[in-house]
Amino acid sequence: MTESRLAGQVARTLRHEREHAGLTQQALAGRVGLSQAAVARIERGDRLPSLPTVERLLGALGRQLRIEVEPLDSHLDATLDEAAGTALPERIADLGLDRIIDALGDLPYVLTGGTAALLQGAPLPVDAVEIAVRWRDAPRFTKWLERAHAQRWNARWEEWGGVHPEPNEPGEHRWLTRYGELRARMCEELPEPVEIRLGERAYPVEPLVEIEVTDPRTAELLRRHRRRLAAAGEAPDGSAG
Repeated sequence: MTESRLAGQVARTLRHEREHAGLTQQALAGRVGLSQAAVARIERGDRLPSLPTVERLLGALGRQLRIEVEPLDSHLDATLDEAAGTALPERIADLGLDRIIDALGDLPYVLTGGTAALLQGAPLPVDAVEIAVRWRDAPRFTKWLERAHAQRWNARWEEWGGVHPEPNEPGEHRWLTRYGELRARMCEELPEPVEIRLGERAYPVEPLVEIEVTDPRTAELLRRHRRRLAAAGEAPDGSAG
């Protein structure tokens, strides 16, 4: 398990147990001799606390730590199973894909990353619409973000807002808009798309072979998906295989 994933799990667990106990961060901090700021950092996942600190925090909430083991990366298998069990139209609706695409209007873009892989038949977990946008279109993209009331992801504080929305400004190219979450890969030229037709709609998407070069996370999920199919004795379908 990566340090960031462990920090996230500790953060969610501590926040849930504290809220369940009806305590404020300040009250919990007072019980264990920490500052409120320290508890806040732990609950945001900014800081991975030591094991004794976790035990103290949970003990103050009437809880104790229990450690379990699971096969390496089994959480990825669980997310792949969940994604495979949901029909594609429902996945598209949950993403707000058509809503975002309609709102983008004539801004040049190509769907990429997990979004493009999903549309090409790979049942991967996708929690945001991902697009490629040219740097020279950044001013138009910025105006669109402003119209969409976009809040940019603040990696330092692990929350939306508080940073400039313009893609030219430092920070992750990730926004929460009135239409849904949107992530962008800024590039000099758009990748050559293939057209995927679903019902009456056509989607310009980056080919899987290119995604496996440009998006390491999606590439790893694709490889894992194929290994699982091979282990189960199934042949991958034509597009995602």
